[in-house]
Amino acid sequence: MQISTENLPKGQLKITIELTTDELKPHLERAAFLISKESKFDGFRPGKAPYDVVVKNVGQEKVLQEAIEPAVQKTFVKAINDKKIITVGSPQIDIIKMAPNNPFIYTATVSLLPKVEMGDYKNIKIKEKEVNVSDDELDKALKNLAKMRHTEALVDRAIKKDDKVEINFKSFLEKIPVEGGAQEKFPLVVGENTFIPGFEDQLIGMKAGQEKKFQLRFPKEYHDKNLSDKLVDFEIIVNAVYEVKLPQLNDDFAKGIGNFKNIEELKTQLKDNLKHEAKHKEERRVEEEMIQSLIKIAKFDDIPELLINNELQKMIAELEQNIKNQGMNFEDYLNHIKKKRDDLMIDFAPQAIERIKSALIVRQVAQDQKIEVTDNDIDEEIKRLETAYAGNEELKKQIQSPHYKDYLKNMLASKKTLDSLKKQIVK
Repeated sequence: MQISTENLPKGQLKITIELTTDELKPHLERAAFLISKESKFDGFRPGKAPYDVVVKNVGQEKVLQEAIEPAVQKTFVKAINDKKIITVGSPQIDIIKMAPNNPFIYTATVSLLPKVEMGDYKNIKIKEKEVNVSDDELDKALKNLAKMRHTEALVDRAIKKDDKVEINFKSFLEKIPVEGGAQEKFPLVVGENTFIPGFEDQLIGMKAGQEKKFQLRFPKEYHDKNLSDKLVDFEIIVNAVYEVKLPQLNDDFAKGIGNFKNIEELKTQLKDNLKHEAKHKEERRVEEEMIQSLIKIAKFDDIPELLINNELQKMIAELEQNIKNQGMNFEDYLNHIKKKRDDLMIDFAPQAIERIKSALIVRQVAQDQKIEVTDNDIDEEIKRLETAYAGNEELKKQIQSPHYKDYLKNMLASKKTLDSLKKQIVK
């Protein structure tokens, strides 16, 4: 088998593979056998007709056509293994020469897994910040808990800060209604600043039944570029005003939240939770800074479009799932931001390339440091997950599946590699 290669742009490689007539012969004989099993030949039982009889009855061209696909599958794998070529995705196969009693020649155009030349990352030093929870952060968390237990009372008075209101509103850009810029019975807590800056201030002092017109400029960084930094006219009607009452932060409140004896015990638990969350956030920050530092000093081969497109599709799928989790329709979301899926792919392209480079860095470090995940590592992680999700039989099945075990292997390899890098880089 003759193998030659030609480098192509954008991380692709063309592999030309030539099989002699002798090398193709076993594939032809196998094809003839399979044809004889599916066809009737006088004087022979299924699968017993000799090669010459099959060729005489169906033609050499038919046998050759049946032999090509398995021949390509087997010889392509052998070729990339022999040449130590690491590919991503499926190859594009083109037949160059296919004729009876002649060598068989085909090309396989493949996308290559980019090689990474690591820089001297032992000189990189990243400082991990000390994690603390301030009194202000604790107070804010307590107030958020209190808001979850709030009560509302309909009142006949002017709107004040912290009131909940229900309004109808319309918005106009140069006297033309803004698409999606009108709502009825829209709930809003004045002072939480969930709307554009200045909108909630306009409500203060109004009463139920009152109408108002005003103009506001949208922020420059607003996601809808058609409204970014534009003056928009609003028309609003106040339907109702509710006074929001928060419970007192005392021992009774703590007992109502959970199995806490008093407010101090609740504060202690809440502070521990906040510290745990802050620690994870700092770990993610350190990992991101570490990977970005490694990317800056590394050299990468061209990244194939296939890899970029696959990562983009993954990112859009993640976004779509997040939108669904928020109870929104993804197509409605796209209409709201006035974009198509292709626009998102353009927007996400730089981030997709960064994600690919991050994965390539981790993979290369794992190879260089001979980091491996054993079957015992996977078994221990499965046991931990089964304990954490005891009683969920559906999840148990999923955890034991070969596909999920492959996922665990990749995840644990990444974790081991990052832990190893942290020991070398993070102070």
